[in-house]
Amino acid sequence: MKRTSGTARDAGTLDATVARMREVGAGCPPPDGVGVFNSVYLTVTEELARRIGAGAFPDVRAASTLTTLFAGRYLDAVAAEAAGERVPACWRPLFAQRRHPGVRPLQFALAGIQAHVGHDLPLAVVDSCRTLGCRPAALEDEFDTVGEVLRSLEERVREELMPGPDLLELADPLTHLAGAWSLDRARDGAWAAARTLWVVRGVEELGEEFVRRLDTSVGLVARMLLTPLRR
Repeated sequence: MKRTSGTARDAGTLDATVARMREVGAGCPPPDGVGVFNSVYLTVTEELARRIGAGAFPDVRAASTLTTLFAGRYLDAVAAEAAGERVPACWRPLFAQRRHPGVRPLQFALAGIQAHVGHDLPLAVVDSCRTLGCRPAALEDEFDTVGEVLRSLEERVREELMPGPDLLELADPLTHLAGAWSLDRARDGAWAAARTLWVVRGVEELGEEFVRRLDTSVGLVARMLLTPLRR
């Protein structure tokens, strides 16, 4: 059953998440690829925090929990990479290519969204269900709202980071690369993965294998999105 109240602690936790993301951004001077993704993702998190604070969600605690745990997985990957520790396979391409001169800003942004939505989002849904004591279906409204904000982000990313018509020809590889990736398909896959993980949660070995294969497959797409297009 869904809860319909929030606490100051929920808002404080989300504020702390936004603050951490700003710190990451401050440490990534352009043209750092992680900084490119962090900038656009910070915009999403700030917008979600604004909506949560304005009471746009009927279940404030659920929305805050999902948003915080979702962002936390990205921030944990950043911290692990900075400490020289192993990071999820989905994030390795972005960290490895973050300063490659042949990768364009739009590619960095899409690769980060791919890693975060494809891998981190389904795990965050399951984490949230465990925290809140509910099933994935109880978080579907929050999941969809986060998806709506992400869609507006994708549109903004494409508008701001895609070169203008005078610089981008139809035959430019970036046109084909950006057109081949879809946030809606990534979100659909994330929701299906979350539901599957919830069903197999009692079978530890199976759940771990599913997460491992999900991580690898999401990372493969991220690596392809970061194919250098210029030298």
